[in-house]
Amino acid sequence: MEQALPLEPEGARIDAALAALQRLDDEIRKAFIGQDDLVEGVLVGLLARGNLLLEGLPGLGKTWLVKSLAEALSLDFSRIQFTPDLMPADVTGAEALVDTAEGQQIRFRPGPLFAHVVLADEINRATPKTQAALLEAMQEQAITAGGVRRELEPPFFVIATQNPVEMEGTYPLPEAQLDRFLFKLTVPFPSLAELREIGVRTSGLSMPVLEPVLDRQGLLDLQVLTSQVVVAPHLADYAARLVMASHPACGQSPEIVRNFVRYGASPRAVQALLQAGRAQALLRGKAWASTEDLRRVAPAILRHRILMGFEADLDGVASDQVVSALIESVPEE
Repeated sequence: MEQALPLEPEGARIDAALAALQRLDDEIRKAFIGQDDLVEGVLVGLLARGNLLLEGLPGLGKTWLVKSLAEALSLDFSRIQFTPDLMPADVTGAEALVDTAEGQQIRFRPGPLFAHVVLADEINRATPKTQAALLEAMQEQAITAGGVRRELEPPFFVIATQNPVEMEGTYPLPEAQLDRFLFKLTVPFPSLAELREIGVRTSGLSMPVLEPVLDRQGLLDLQVLTSQVVVAPHLADYAARLVMASHPACGQSPEIVRNFVRYGASPRAVQALLQAGRAQALLRGKAWASTEDLRRVAPAILRHRILMGFEADLDGVASDQVVSALIESVPEE
């Protein structure tokens, strides 16, 4: 039995959402230059309630983008600089002996994860034990400390950064943790014009001051509206076939998948495609998602969920090439 489709969001609500998102984008642009696809991906991730992984060389503005986003949102923000000696209690918080009016008592002191937007800077420098503590927060929207489970107030996002080149002193993220990131967004080198503008705008005595343009409730309302964007049955079928074709054992998988992929994307990829497809549609002012919306978000969703084989390293085949082949080979109907 097919599930009934949700009602289309009202046009006025979509217009108001677009105006709010435009104000947010304009405010970020006061401090962050260029990288249109990257900024769009971050906004889609916010609407879709997803954690984001930003990968790029040092100095490309990954941390600056997240800080600019936090300043433009009236949300609690914290930054965690990941290092090999960082312990789980350093991010979750721990019980400590504190002085009170009634004398010394053991109280829980919240860690930096108790925020709405958490910047996990250079996440691959943390040990697996600390990454496991972060994984619980990403998946469960809660942390466990001292045997007590503590909920994290929504909205909650982890936006992590990592350097793809520097390997000394790093710990590769396990597949289970990568699967919890809605998007993996690559940060390219800026163009000549953007590079010149970055130098001019950031080398003066003062830096741009950003003002909050969207509060917590406003963002929560946008997320609710995103969940009401219509996904037709044929679109859910397309998302499932796209993920199924990423597995080499699937009869409909393209040749590049059969030759170079060890394991395809998990069922979370189907959820992510529909979730982000709704957000992409809303960002375009539409009340229903389309195949084009799913194709737009597919690379950022699938590139880190497809496990490449040893042959891919030998032949220099990247996961983005596999995703491109999937999008070209899987038909809409």
